[in-house]
Amino acid sequence: MTVLHLADDGEAADLAAFLSRLIHYDRGAAVRLQAARTALAVFGRPPSFEVLAVRAVRLAKPYENGIEDRLDVTVSAGELLESVDESAATATVPAAVTGPPWAGVLPPRGGWRPEPGLPARDALRAAVAAGVTEFRARTEELPPERRIRTELDRIGREIWSRTVGNTGLPVRAVHAAQSLGFLRPTPQEPGIEPLGLFSSGRWLRLRTPFGSVAVRGADPGLGALGVSVR
Repeated sequence: MTVLHLADDGEAADLAAFLSRLIHYDRGAAVRLQAARTALAVFGRPPSFEVLAVRAVRLAKPYENGIEDRLDVTVSAGELLESVDESAATATVPAAVTGPPWAGVLPPRGGWRPEPGLPARDALRAAVAAGVTEFRARTEELPPERRIRTELDRIGREIWSRTVGNTGLPVRAVHAAQSLGFLRPTPQEPGIEPLGLFSSGRWLRLRTPFGSVAVRGADPGLGALGVSVR
C-alpha cells in the first residue's frame, strides 16, 4: 500500500478541498497522480468546465512502498479523499482505475513561455461574475417553451468561450479556477508566485498560487456549462 507523506496538515487540507470540489461536479471523478521525489501533481477534469485542473502538492519525503522513486497512476478521487488524514498529513493511494480519455492527454511538462495581457485577479473574478449574471438574465428571458438544454447550452457556449483581456484564455477556464478555489486571495508570503498565463504548443495554462487550469487552444467552447457560483 503506497502512502503519501504530505509536507504538512495545510497541504493535506488543500488536497482534500480540491478533491471535494472535483467530486462536487462528478461523484465518479478520477484523478491522475504523478509524483517524483517530493513533488506530487494531481490532475482532474471537472466535466462542467472541460478543462484540466492541476493541484501541486508538496511531499515531506518520497512516498513509501512505491516503485523506484516515481508514481504515475489514475485513481478514484472519492477513494483518495477518504484516505486523506489531515492531522497526520498522509494519504493512501487507492487501487488504480481505468483512466478516462483525458487522463492520457496531459499538458506538457516543459516548454512553457509567459503570455502577456492577463488581467489582475479581481478583474478575472469580475469577468466570471459578469458571465454568471448574463447567463441568468438571458435564460430567465426565455419563454418556457425555449428553456431547453440545447438553448441553455447555446447561451453558455457563447458566454464562456469568450476570452479574457487581450489573451486567448476562455472565460470558462477562469470560471473553473474560481470554482475550484484557485482564485482566492494570495497570501503575502515570500516565494508565492503571482497569477500568470503561459503557453506551450496548443496549450494555455492559467497558473495561480493554489493550482493551475489548462486548456488546449483547439478545443471548442463549452456548451454544457451552466451556472456555478461556488
